[in-house]
Amino acid sequence: MAKLTTMLAIVASTPHLTTAFQPPSKTRNQNNRHHPTSSSSCTKPILPIIQTSSSTALPMVFDFFKKAQTEATEQMTAFATGLAKSRNQFLYNLEDSFATMGDGKGGNLLDQLEDTLLQADLGMATTDDVLEEARFLREESTEIFSRDDIKALLRGKLLEALGTSAKGTVASAGEGEEDSVVNPFALKFATAENGIPIRGPSTNNPTPLTIHFIMGANGMGKTTTIGKLAHRLKTESGQKVLLAACDTFRAGAVAQLEQWADRAQVDCFSPNESTNGPSAVLFGALDKAIKEDYNVLLVDTSGRLSNNDALTAELVKMKRVIQKRMSTKFDSAVKPIPNESVPHETLLVIDAAQGRMALDSAKQWDKEVGLSGLILTKLDGSAKGGSVVAVSRELGLPVKLVGVGEGLEDLRDFEPESFVDGLLGIGIAVGASKGEGKALANRLSDMRKERSERAKKATPAPSAAASNNPSGEMTLQGLDNMDMMADDGDMGEMQLITPGAGSSRGKSNNKKKKKKKKKN
Repeated sequence: MAKLTTMLAIVASTPHLTTAFQPPSKTRNQNNRHHPTSSSSCTKPILPIIQTSSSTALPMVFDFFKKAQTEATEQMTAFATGLAKSRNQFLYNLEDSFATMGDGKGGNLLDQLEDTLLQADLGMATTDDVLEEARFLREESTEIFSRDDIKALLRGKLLEALGTSAKGTVASAGEGEEDSVVNPFALKFATAENGIPIRGPSTNNPTPLTIHFIMGANGMGKTTTIGKLAHRLKTESGQKVLLAACDTFRAGAVAQLEQWADRAQVDCFSPNESTNGPSAVLFGALDKAIKEDYNVLLVDTSGRLSNNDALTAELVKMKRVIQKRMSTKFDSAVKPIPNESVPHETLLVIDAAQGRMALDSAKQWDKEVGLSGLILTKLDGSAKGGSVVAVSRELGLPVKLVGVGEGLEDLRDFEPESFVDGLLGIGIAVGASKGEGKALANRLSDMRKERSERAKKATPAPSAAASNNPSGEMTLQGLDNMDMMADDGDMGEMQLITPGAGSSRGKSNNKKKKKKKKKN
């Protein structure tokens, strides 16, 4: 039993056993399937095992542990496969930089590194951070960066860059429970605390409707992404999903979404004679979703450019429709108060091949509509995977999902560590050592410690006078010392310097020269 308890503790503390994709479990239908790595499915099989001494208990734990590790490896492999073009191009350019230095043909390694980072579309801000850290680490040192040193530096700085755009927030827990840090890369879902809409009561669903508002320009893969997301919600979490076909501007958009609904085996609310505008279709979908106890509503919007004012205004209107329809309170005039906590996600779909070229449009949409996260698509077809870092950092928004292929299963949760390791060719997903990522993290930590130690040795010890008067200001003791020096004749000529007047020594010397000339 002691061994079993130890094993359970290992399972519970393993980071790979939780993923960013964790919609809330449902009690409405006990036959619904849950995500195999969600916290609910982690704890339910384990609790009865602790209370029994059955000989099958330990194998069950090992099977569960093995399954979770397999899924984590599959996630890393998916990133590695999707980033193959980006990784091959990046590593080729990086190796070329070392080869050039070795042949004596190239100049500074940091100049070569700068070109490599910019060609990977990592952005100027991240490139500057990497170069600044590299110069800092080799200051007052004659050592030359090795390949592992550069890889350790790149891994650390890319993870830091992604972290600056998505810092975890603390979720307040109930009384007697500990607060938990919310994963900023995870999709948000409605909880019971969000309240139930005041119109169209939901009788069986214990939690409110989750609404994900998805937008993007034409050709970004928006409709395809919605279909893949619906498939994941249904198959992995047992969610009852409804698609809202609100793209009424593009010909064939509704039919395309209906096809994806069939593939994902979910329902789709489409325009009809009475509801043929985007906002009208959305209102009808909201009514259906609330009254028929759907768990998630995925809203497809019209593809547009950020300079199309009319369509952008339509987006803002659609968001107001959601907030009014999902109102949970009345004001003093018995009018619904807009619920600003919905939609739970406002996601922008960006083609990875466009990368930083989509930044201007994304910034405008964020200003007008308000974005909560990004979805990067077609990552497998682009050699500019570094754009994920640049776009996320410059917008200050986390990447929630990444498309790594054409298949129905090829929409993955974004995990910074798996992404960076896939881009740099690190870890078991690319056939490297299992502990390579940890070893590189330790190497970066060691380089920073070594630099800190060199800085301490290079700092001169403060003099006794400076230590007695650290501010550097004139004191009464200092004036007394000057008087004593003047009495002894040790002061020499006092220098009187006034702002803008220069030194008085020069003036006195000039006067002496003029007197000598007159005597001569």
